[in-house]
Order: sequence, then structure tokens, then C-alpha cells
Amino acid sequence: MIMEERAVPPRVVAAKRVASEEGFKKSCIPEVGRLLRLAAAAKPHGIIAESGTGSGVGTAWLHSGLGAGARLVTVERDQELARRAANVFADDKRVSVLTGDWRLLEHHAPFDVFFCDGGGKRDDPQRVVELLAPGGLLILDDFTPSPYWPPRFDGEVDELRLFYLTHPALDATEILTTPASSAVVAARRL
Repeated sequence: MIMEERAVPPRVVAAKRVASEEGFKKSCIPEVGRLLRLAAAAKPHGIIAESGTGSGVGTAWLHSGLGAGARLVTVERDQELARRAANVFADDKRVSVLTGDWRLLEHHAPFDVFFCDGGGKRDDPQRVVELLAPGGLLILDDFTPSPYWPPRFDGEVDELRLFYLTHPALDATEILTTPASSAVVAARRL
């Protein structure tokens, strides 16, 4: 049986259009998007955060699972991308699109869901963990699957991935998003 194509939320379509118009090629893939929707839906009254808004595709996937009592805050360094992404969510007061460094998110922490797709992931991973609320979910994508332990990338131990997978404050796992990509998903221990 062939699975029907899953519906793509309208705001995802709008954000993809912005990406195309802006020549932005690093948008969230649908496989990760569905994971983001699920994570946001699991925290219906939560504070949801994203670093690296881009054109708003990941933001739109998070928004598609956003509960009525939840808030979503995202930050993008590129002023024009942030402005265009903000327009996609202009009619929803639960969504804030910030322009600037990822550390602007600190004023809105702790987070029940944090999709760390931009700043922080590599440059301050300890601070990323600290921004999670107890029980908060962390999602990091754009990894290359590794059949080895510790995980490897380009023949070397992937220290960044290892940091998140073995952090004492996290229960973490790596999941395949496609045969060629993976994500680390973690929950902050209570």
C-alpha cells in the first residue's frame, strides 16, 4: 500500500515561498518538521523556542502543533529573513520573531521545547542545555547518521553530537530523519 502524501500546513507553504524568494536553501525538511509539530503538541501550554528562524519553515512546523496556551519565540540574525518570517505569523500573538543573536532567547527561557537549529548548537552547547525547563525537549537536526559508538563524522569522533548524547542532565537519543540525516532528541531530566 502506498502512503498518501501528508498534508503540509499552510504556513509551512508560505514560509517555503519566502525561502524560495529569498534564495534561502537551509530550511527544515518535512521529516524534521513533523517531529517539531509533535514536540510542540506535547507541550500545549509550553514555551517553545527556536534559534535560526531562517524563512520560518521550522517555525511554521512548530506552529502547526502549538497549543492555544503555548507561546513560540524564534530568533534570526538576518534582518530581512526575520522580517519576512514575522509576516507569516503576523496574525498570531502567540508567536514572536526576534532579530539578532540567539542569546536573545535567554530572556524567554526556560523552554519546554527548544529547536536549536542556529546559534548555540555549536558555540555554546552547555548554555543550550541550561535553557531547557525540567522535562523540556531539545531537538537538534542536520547530523549524518553514524553506525559507530562513539558517533563519527568524516572519520573523526563527532564531539558535538557526543556532548548532547551523553550530557548528564539529558536523556537523549539519535533518530533517523531520512536515510542520510539524523536528529538528536533529548529531554532534560527532572
